[in-house]
Amino acid sequence: MEFNPDTLEASAIYKLLTGSIIPRPIGWISTIDENGINNLAPFSYFNMIGDDPPHVMFSTRRDNNTNKDTLNNVLTTKQFVVNMVTEDLVEQMNATAQVVPAEVDEFELVGLTPIASLKIKPNRVKESPIQFECEMVHHYFLENHKQGGACIVIGRIVMMHIDETILLDNHKINMETYKPVARLAGSNYSKIGEVFSIKRT
Repeated sequence: MEFNPDTLEASAIYKLLTGSIIPRPIGWISTIDENGINNLAPFSYFNMIGDDPPHVMFSTRRDNNTNKDTLNNVLTTKQFVVNMVTEDLVEQMNATAQVVPAEVDEFELVGLTPIASLKIKPNRVKESPIQFECEMVHHYFLENHKQGGACIVIGRIVMMHIDETILLDNHKINMETYKPVARLAGSNYSKIGEVFSIKRT
């Protein structure tokens, strides 16, 4: 079947895309507002986009033409932390996806430990084995949207924190101890399954 996104309902587009483009890594973004209140929320529209210098991106939907707290904080402070999600953090990650007032600290809400970053103001999630301190370098609002669109945020990684328990020799990550979780469609997530290798020709 063919689907023209120009004539398709927004909900159908969402279902087709999130069910097709899988698995997606989860960027657990921590920010801080101008009053010093922590914010923490997961985003599966997330990925790395370069390593020289290292940059990541995440995108946040704008339902009803309204910015999420994460986006407001990033646009104000120009800083954010990407905390990676593992199997033992899934429940807390999911709990931070709920909509709560801006003055609510999600770290306190779900029982996580905020720890200071080295180069930026937003706090990191101590329980996450990987945290990237980022400074925003660019943002872009999608145009010609139906329900509010989205905003893409690009950040440069200025500090990387990797727990020693998931490190192998030569700066490689141990998948068996890292145990990352990825986003699928609806309420579904995935773990690392069978791993296979193919050498580049």
